[in-house]
Amino acid sequence: MHGDFPTVVGSIGVGLLLLAYLLNLIKRLSQDSGLYTTLNIIGAGLACYSSYLISFVPFIILEGVWFVVSLIALIRLSKPDHRKAA
Repeated sequence: MHGDFPTVVGSIGVGLLLLAYLLNLIKRLSQDSGLYTTLNIIGAGLACYSSYLISFVPFIILEGVWFVVSLIALIRLSKPDHRKAA
């Protein structure tokens, strides 16, 4: 068994990812919002760290890529003219 810490960290991360998805699904949060993207960054980061703690490489890759893609999205959102480029 890997212990409680990775489980707690991973559960919080996955919970944040699912919360962002649910809020988007019920139209309470837009995919283009900073909050949606931030929830994805934090959630994916925690889930990636949890996967690292238990040495589960497939999910380290999955969550690591999700983290990076979300971070890029947040950087794009923070640019003043991001709406014009879309």
